[in-house]
Amino acid sequence: MSTAPSDLVVVGAGIVGLAHAFEALANGLSVTVVERDRRPVGASVRNFGHCCIGAQSGELLDIARLSRGGWLRAAAAAGFWAREAGALVVARSEAEAAVLEELHADRGGDAVRLRSAAETAAVLGRPAVGDLVGGAFLPDDLRVNPREAAPALAAWIAQQPGAEIRWGTSVTGVEPGTVHTSRGPVHGRQILVCVGHDLDHLFPEPAERHGIERCRLNMARVKAPAAFRTDSAVLTATSMLRYDAFTAQPSAARLREEVLAHRPELVEIGANVMFTGLPDGTILAGDSHHYDDTTPPFLDERVSRLLLDAIADVLGVERLEVLERWQGVYASSARGPLLVRDLAPGVRALSVTSGVGMTLSFGLAARTFAGTLEPTELEPTEQEPTAL
Repeated sequence: MSTAPSDLVVVGAGIVGLAHAFEALANGLSVTVVERDRRPVGASVRNFGHCCIGAQSGELLDIARLSRGGWLRAAAAAGFWAREAGALVVARSEAEAAVLEELHADRGGDAVRLRSAAETAAVLGRPAVGDLVGGAFLPDDLRVNPREAAPALAAWIAQQPGAEIRWGTSVTGVEPGTVHTSRGPVHGRQILVCVGHDLDHLFPEPAERHGIERCRLNMARVKAPAAFRTDSAVLTATSMLRYDAFTAQPSAARLREEVLAHRPELVEIGANVMFTGLPDGTILAGDSHHYDDTTPPFLDERVSRLLLDAIADVLGVERLEVLERWQGVYASSARGPLLVRDLAPGVRALSVTSGVGMTLSFGLAARTFAGTLEPTELEPTEQEPTAL
């Protein structure tokens, strides 16, 4: 274990921290990652494994597109499963189809490819078209196995010259040049704190100022129906109510009214009814959204049942066989999707405060090392903040 200062110390071995470690190595820097757990177990392994690029807009779309290349480079280097599989957005009403048609008109046929009801049914492996109206394919989206990607990337980083990951090491404080830990000080010329919602444990004032909450999700892994084959992520009407690319379209208000009228229980639980297939023939299914400053540990079976029944309905099957259930947790803020805060000279906190940490991770890292990731909030100070 080296005692010499690294060029960069990253606090947190989630995907945002690991992406920065990967990018640091690509820039010829030495890096030490400090992580309290002994392997990735947080938001980075509890998600859909969906890099949701096509549903972003504005600056987040730019970062997501940049992130796509980083994901592919990391997958090639570390050898984890990654697919340029895109995403299928299913339309089951005219209002849903109208939102997709408007997005297609806005972004063009290369970015948004409209699908007929029959084509959508074929992708889903449904026995019949049924109530499908159509759909849209977003080709830029990526798929990874979330249970494999972060651990594989961490293992690869740990094997590189000039890199070290200190697992099972809790951080007790951070100051310029030094991260204080349960195993002694770790020194670095630059320090990046990537601990998501746990920023309030280390730096409560910036976390409170940004309004960070914990968003908890009901999720499950289910057995895929026999005819389901696609690696594409599958999104539905409730997804269109959550992502800016869809909500910006003129028909989005009509779609919200329609969902509220016909499926108010899904709106009540903050549902994003979507699912992604894994190479082992199972499906990651979810999810709901509940916000609080502290996360209760209890899963509501009614919420899980609502989600699973809605997904079974999209797939045209009576019921899904559940193999696992779990609670996802990520940082959320009504004040913005990103917290980038220079806390002291050479110390920066970076949290994705929305549900797109996987999507943005490598793009944020690329911007960090290009010097183009600007702080989202600055306090008046006599000293100029230092960028990584």
